[in-house]
Amino acid sequence: GGSARLPGQQTDDKMRAFAEQVFASETKGEDVRDEISMFDVDDDCPIMHQEMAHHLHTEDDAEKRKRHQHCRTMNVPAAAAKASATHVTASTAVVSVEVDTPTYLEVPDFQRVAIIGDYASGVTMDDFELSCKGVYRALTIREKYMRLAYQRFPLTTSEYLREIEGGSFKTEDLVQPVFTAPPKQGEDPFDTKNLPKDLGYVARMKDGVIYVYKDAAAADKHQPKDLPCPDYDTFIDDMNFLIALIAQGPTKTYTHRRLKFLMSKFNVHEMLNEMEEMKELKLNPHRDFYNCRKVDTHIHAAACMNQKHLLRFIKRSYRVDAERVVHKLNGKEVTMKELFESLHLHPYDLTVDSLDVHAGRQTFQRFDKFNAKYNPVGASELRDLYMKTENHIGGEYFATIIKEVASDLEDAKYQYAEPRLSIYGCNPTEWHKLSSWFVKHRVFSPNLKWMIQIPRIYDIFRGRNFVPHFGKMLENIFLPVFNATIDPQSHPELSIFLQHVTGFDSVDDESKHSGHMFCTKSPKPQEWDVGKNPSYTYYIYYMYANIAVLNQLRRSRGMNTFTFRPHCGEAGAITHLLAAFMTADNISHGLNLKKSPVLQYLYFLTQIPIAMSPLSNNSLFLEYAKNPLLEFHKKGLVVSLSTDDPMQFHYTKEPLMEEYAIAAQVFKLSTCDMCEISRNSVLQSAMSHEEKSHFLGQNYLKEGPEGNDIRKTNVAQIRMAYRYETLCYELNLIKEGVKSD
Repeated sequence: GGSARLPGQQTDDKMRAFAEQVFASETKGEDVRDEISMFDVDDDCPIMHQEMAHHLHTEDDAEKRKRHQHCRTMNVPAAAAKASATHVTASTAVVSVEVDTPTYLEVPDFQRVAIIGDYASGVTMDDFELSCKGVYRALTIREKYMRLAYQRFPLTTSEYLREIEGGSFKTEDLVQPVFTAPPKQGEDPFDTKNLPKDLGYVARMKDGVIYVYKDAAAADKHQPKDLPCPDYDTFIDDMNFLIALIAQGPTKTYTHRRLKFLMSKFNVHEMLNEMEEMKELKLNPHRDFYNCRKVDTHIHAAACMNQKHLLRFIKRSYRVDAERVVHKLNGKEVTMKELFESLHLHPYDLTVDSLDVHAGRQTFQRFDKFNAKYNPVGASELRDLYMKTENHIGGEYFATIIKEVASDLEDAKYQYAEPRLSIYGCNPTEWHKLSSWFVKHRVFSPNLKWMIQIPRIYDIFRGRNFVPHFGKMLENIFLPVFNATIDPQSHPELSIFLQHVTGFDSVDDESKHSGHMFCTKSPKPQEWDVGKNPSYTYYIYYMYANIAVLNQLRRSRGMNTFTFRPHCGEAGAITHLLAAFMTADNISHGLNLKKSPVLQYLYFLTQIPIAMSPLSNNSLFLEYAKNPLLEFHKKGLVVSLSTDDPMQFHYTKEPLMEEYAIAAQVFKLSTCDMCEISRNSVLQSAMSHEEKSHFLGQNYLKEGPEGNDIRKTNVAQIRMAYRYETLCYELNLIKEGVKSD
């Protein structure tokens, strides 16, 4: 070209080459390619990944960046104050708005999402104030019941509640559950030498709750010791308030808007800061997703091995113990060989398919069929032999399987599990049998934290006349624990076992309706002698009330306390999630939070941990891709991943990693997401203070970036700051709404 080029006109050569390439590929495959695709960026476009890699490995021009970053204010055009018709201002006045950005320890600069203007827009002021007042009262209700039972309530939320009340926040108001620390080098976890002495108290049940008395005379007069206990009428009153709140139109609209905003805000945060978060993680030495601690927060002991493990174990036990007497068949003792012959089986011919413990297409929406899957080869005799703590061989095989699972976890080093063992409440000796099994087989592992699950099957026991009324079932569940707490030396095995139990779970199919509404007119447990099952809320209240009193007593003796962590919101009525909001330290499942914006927002504000098991739900209640896990995670609810039943849902030797891997693939989770979920699982779990300090950092009880040690958790400080500021922003709105009067 003869004409002289001006420097400004010059198109960059690289740019031109790229344009030609684009054009060529467009004309080449017109029919093949989606017309718009060349100009549209797919979510997981390779260009993005290249850019990201480049961004992470190039040193940024800091000087240039500084010039672009003005101070921390933003210029926002503000509407001119009623410009008269004659005098229209040419340029709209510009106001400078201070954007509040806290400075944290070592949080890299990142782009914050700020909304400027009327914070209550979209709802009328009356509705806004009404919603905030309702939500405020709901928060105080949960705080009250958490403190009563030594369960957790977030520090940040408490601080805002005190500000609203004009009170001051005191750190000593904070209560934490107490979990037994792992044994030190050379210590025996089964040592009974240091059990506390007998207090001589008497424990008795009255109206479904166990009270503690100084002696029998005081018990006869019902003069209990001063252990605070939830008040029945107040509880029902609080519950009715919450039921009204979650159905209230304005509050539903307001919370729905807030949740949509939280979702969009996270998406914008991710778009702006994904690279910066990734950069933090890349610069973090030693730690990656594989070696950050993760806990399987919801798993049942009877299904904690995968199907291949169970199959190998059955074959091995047959090779070794074919002639051993293992079972009573119609009153006659039989050897393992005879037992298998009576079932017309030979272990050599067994395969994972004939074992038939996997949940398949037949179990979807069929909890009854799913429960039957707990019987290997459909034979309850094999379930009794291999998966029970009480049987002809004293639960030896079950103990061995669990120890093998524990040994796999110890080899993997960074994985932990919280298996549930069952107490049914059929008779008062169950605890002693379970604890003697635990002690005799020394079923202890630093990688396992034990929980007790209580199936909600009173109706079955009543039908078979095992218990006269519901009160008896509660007494069988709780009285032995009270007695062992009052006089540990008379119940040494149970006392040792209780040191390793961290909480209670309430389990069963939630989609069964009881038809009973829990209210002030409900019969007391000793009056509930009919054949039908009480409602979910009835079970939950009486479990919570007993755990609360028990924790008060154990705390006063310097013993470990128990958390209440029910299965909740997997199916059934929305009121289940409301009962758990009042009583539970954390829950498993929570799928039904999708159905109530008010409850979902409350679970967010109170940061209630939710152990989610998308693979389990996929087989029972909800297709994997529709699982709300990703949505909850983005909004800032505290979610962790768990396996539920590896025997039925998982294929590999590391079921928890399988759960994470599938979630990462389906939901396209980043490393930072996966590590955040892992960190949540450790916080949710019943690991002791010593372990959490070691795995998460000394300050793990603080909230926000201060409480995060990136060297241990591999969670970006930018992510922690985002979560913390987002929670504060929402709590601040409530404060504004309540105080605007």
